[in-house]
Amino acid sequence: MRTGITVDDGALLLAARWLSPAFPTGAFAWSHGLEQAVAEGAVRDGTTLRLWIAALLRHGAGWTDAVLTAAAWRGEEDLAELAELAAALAPSPERREETLAQGAALAATLRAVHGWDLPDASWPVALGRAARLAGVPLSVLLPLALQAFATNLVAAGQRLMPLGQTEGQRALVALGPLCTALAVEAERTTLEDLGGAAFWPDILSLRHETLEPRLFRS
Repeated sequence: MRTGITVDDGALLLAARWLSPAFPTGAFAWSHGLEQAVAEGAVRDGTTLRLWIAALLRHGAGWTDAVLTAAAWRGEEDLAELAELAAALAPSPERREETLAQGAALAATLRAVHGWDLPDASWPVALGRAARLAGVPLSVLLPLALQAFATNLVAAGQRLMPLGQTEGQRALVALGPLCTALAVEAERTTLEDLGGAAFWPDILSLRHETLEPRLFRS
């Protein structure tokens, strides 16, 4: 008798592959303003990194992307208008390029691999639409997407600070329950639930445009 995984294995593996660092979206090139936060001393160790990411998950792009992903998955909104809204929510040119570039890379790869009718769009819209086409349920997609967001920022932090692998994993373990809780919340949202309050990270993403030297594109 088979036990263990209860969701559709194919859907789980698809979502895990799309959100893996090995998938060619170029996520490793973007720090979401974290590089500027490290440069200014706002993030300086594992604890401040974890708190920074938690704020982004709850009050920043972690939450808004989850709401937009759910909306794109449901398909009740015009996809082009939803993509335009998602791009407009980016608080800086670099953050706008971050979401558009990753979304376009995801869409292009899935068109080439699967032949899907998946237009270029911002990251959360492309991801939600792809999941709907593939039959990946939101209950599988959203927690993985939120964890991938956190994982990418922890990896960026490890490149910017003397932060070891063990400390990085501690941060991800601590952030796991928040990712799970936000995924459950986001699954029940509408566009009326969009909104954020990550003002300091947004300001730092603007300041990053003039940071020299730099490792990341945002």
